Amino acid sequence: MAVIHISEADAARDFGALMARVRAGEEVMIGPEAAPVAVLKPADGPHVRKLSESLRMARERGSTVTLDGEFGRDLEAIIESHSEPLKNPWD
Repeated sequence: MAVIHISEADAARDFGALMARVRAGEEVMIGPEAAPVAVLKPADGPHVRKLSESLRMARERGSTVTLDGEFGRDLEAIIESHSEPLKNPWD
């Protein structure tokens, strides 16, 4: 991954172009090269946990929950009961 250094003024001048470089995989250090103030880098993809991993974690925590034949219906009921979409704190 390429790393570039850029001043705060240059970063503010064309932030869109800076973000395009980050989307392309570059890491951008903003501020003086000796002591950057911020680092922009591509975000890690979302972590998807497998059901088997969730079950392992539950066992490790001493959970006694079991997945019975009604698990799917219970899960659907939980999803349907959440009437409002989740809100992103950044919006």
